[in-house]
Amino acid sequence: MSDQPPPTGPLSSPPGEPEPPTAGWVGQPPQPGPPPYGVPPGQPPYVGMTPYPGQPPYGWYPHPAGYGLDPSDALVTPPGAGLGAWFARCVGAARRGWRQLLPILVLTQVVPAAVLSVLVLAVDPSARWDTQLASDSAALPANFWTDLATLLSVLISGSLLLGLVQCVGWAAGTWVIARQAAGQPVGLGAALRYGTRRALGLWGWTLLITLIVTFGFCLCFLPGVYAGFAFAMAGPVYLFERHDPLSRSHRMLRDRLGLLLGRVALVGAAVIGVSLVASLIESLAILPFGATPLDSPGTAVGVVLTIAVVAVLALPAYLAQLVGLVVTYAEQRAHEGPVNGAQLAAELG
Repeated sequence: MSDQPPPTGPLSSPPGEPEPPTAGWVGQPPQPGPPPYGVPPGQPPYVGMTPYPGQPPYGWYPHPAGYGLDPSDALVTPPGAGLGAWFARCVGAARRGWRQLLPILVLTQVVPAAVLSVLVLAVDPSARWDTQLASDSAALPANFWTDLATLLSVLISGSLLLGLVQCVGWAAGTWVIARQAAGQPVGLGAALRYGTRRALGLWGWTLLITLIVTFGFCLCFLPGVYAGFAFAMAGPVYLFERHDPLSRSHRMLRDRLGLLLGRVALVGAAVIGVSLVASLIESLAILPFGATPLDSPGTAVGVVLTIAVVAVLALPAYLAQLVGLVVTYAEQRAHEGPVNGAQLAAELG
């Protein structure tokens, strides 16, 4: 180790080296030309920053002033900081952005999901089938194939449309989280406009991931689980990098298996747990309205209100998924090289 004292801050050059030129704003790409400064022999590239165990030391990259790994960054968890630092950034993102994130999630997740539940309940022929099978179990119910085709059409088309609207929310929420972490202004209208611009591409990749995961579950349960973890970062990768999200996400899992597996497992456990509780409450809440609650106006209003209220209970699951995956992606980027919240916000465009 060199006897020279380490730099005193992220903008300081090593002793004896010229000061680097200042950048116009944090996250600005480096200007053409040779690197403005380097590291003396034997000096670690980033003082106080330790790579994740098992990973090679970071290289030294030319970068503008203010660009690097900051232990106090509001979004990026430094390598080696641990689960507590990751969780603190998740909580911080939720606290900073709940005023914008909750309306976004209600409009793009809760309301569409509740509408789809009502539509599926309206065309569900299972109650009529049960009545007809009770009288003659040897024959198919009347209009069986027509009713089944109608149900599948509503379910598939509604799920596709729901996925597109949800992608608007995921993109808009990611924009809010990244910009707030960088101290930049955000607004609900601007977030939704950004989400609309990015939704179609994100939706396409989401459909492909859904098909791959479903096929994995059909082959055997474990391939589907592995595919879910391998492509967990594909959404953030597409939004921030817009290039090859599937292989990039899979590479992150291979490079830091334990780290990524643990973070995504915690997010998945929270989402599945809250969703199961909300689904159970919804099933129990509509039981008093009978097997065909939408046949009469009185029960129909009660069922619609019940589904709408219960759908709000799933809101924490959507918030945990959004915040958890974005913060996890930022942590993965920190293991690959110097990055901060301002650069990530600038990458969203």
